[in-house]
Amino acid sequence: MTALFRLLAALAYLATVSLTAPTPAVAQSGSAPVADQPSGPISVEDSATQDAAIAVRIRDILGELDGYEDVTVTVTSGIVTLKGTTLSSDLAEALSELVTRVDGVVAIRNDVVETTDVAERLSPAMERFRQRMGQVVAYLPLLAVAVLAFALIFGLGLLIVRVRQPWDRLAPNAFIADIYRTVVRLGFLIAGLVLALDILGATALLSTILGAAGIIGLAIGFAVRDTVENFIASIMLSIRQPFRPNDTIEINGDEGKVIRLTSRATILLSYDGNHIRIPNATVFKSRIVNFTRNAERRFLFDVGVAPDSDLALALRLAEDSLAALPFTLQTPAPSVWIQEIGDSTVTLRMTAWIDQRESGLLAAKSESIRLILNRFTESGIAMPEPTYRVIDLATSSPDPVIDSATDSAKTPAAAPPAAPVEDDLRDVHAHDQDALSQMVAEERQETLGDDLLEKHAPSE
Repeated sequence: MTALFRLLAALAYLATVSLTAPTPAVAQSGSAPVADQPSGPISVEDSATQDAAIAVRIRDILGELDGYEDVTVTVTSGIVTLKGTTLSSDLAEALSELVTRVDGVVAIRNDVVETTDVAERLSPAMERFRQRMGQVVAYLPLLAVAVLAFALIFGLGLLIVRVRQPWDRLAPNAFIADIYRTVVRLGFLIAGLVLALDILGATALLSTILGAAGIIGLAIGFAVRDTVENFIASIMLSIRQPFRPNDTIEINGDEGKVIRLTSRATILLSYDGNHIRIPNATVFKSRIVNFTRNAERRFLFDVGVAPDSDLALALRLAEDSLAALPFTLQTPAPSVWIQEIGDSTVTLRMTAWIDQRESGLLAAKSESIRLILNRFTESGIAMPEPTYRVIDLATSSPDPVIDSATDSAKTPAAAPPAAPVEDDLRDVHAHDQDALSQMVAEERQETLGDDLLEKHAPSE
């Protein structure tokens, strides 16, 4: 009897353990995924009161959340059935995870689907719009204060930059003064913006704006690199002032008189009366020859004489003639030398200096050549004539020298009569330069405000 009693006790114990052991939740059609099902032990008691409490608790929770207004909840034997519609599938999936946290839930059947009703889908957006409009209305007084503070600070900056002093005194020219004004105006703009955002409590937005502005500025800088380079070159040229209005300069082979320097290009007037526009970036990086900066300028020319001429006499006559001219300078003194010897000529190179403020280069050079030739003719110094020597191959004896111009045997001829030296000199004033200078003055008068060159600004 004792053994039978022990056997019955063991069977009773095993039965109790099997009834109280947890069983895995089985996912059914339309139910929530297994991962969202409750995993705790299932009570052996089935209480309608507990089911009602679970349903009330879930309904209360969903009532406090947005998007679950059309969801119904029923609970039977701890199994929660959810039906209805939500605005998105994410809300429907989150519903299962929420219900599993309620105590006493055995399983969840989630039949909630995403709604396709247009009115329901638009209703939240309209509600958010109404809320935003309400916030805007509530913020209107604060926004007005922020706008007023911004306007006051920015207006103060505009008043400061509009005055001529101290910007014109600090800057070497008007262009740099405008840059100073732009920087100050930008500083007041940023200060007003910071204060307005601080009043609105949105200072974090400023870093976003500045970051976006930096990225945009970097992209624009790469896109307009040539323009930026040209602008920087304009600033440097306006500060250094390598030339002045009406100066005669040469840049990369382009020669003319300076009309003006703008924020983009240097404008020259060529000797043909044409405008030459050279980008300032090119001007800044190029070799600039300024013919006007030094008042003294040298001119040179070559004169050929016959090889049998008295070269010493020719050198002395040329040097004395250049020194005697009223428009040549004594210091530096004129200079004459033998440049080269050719087949039928000896080339003499002659140089002299003039004051460009009194004489024109081309006119002085032309008059010097004319007077030197007259002096050579007067002194019997012959000009070279091309000659050819013909050799008879049959006799191997040279024929007489044949003049290329007359094809006749050249015989010694008497020296031509000396031409009288003209006592009156021609005018060597640079009338053509005066005409160009007048054209430059007229051009500058038409565009007086668009020039970075200052007459009294320091130059390099």
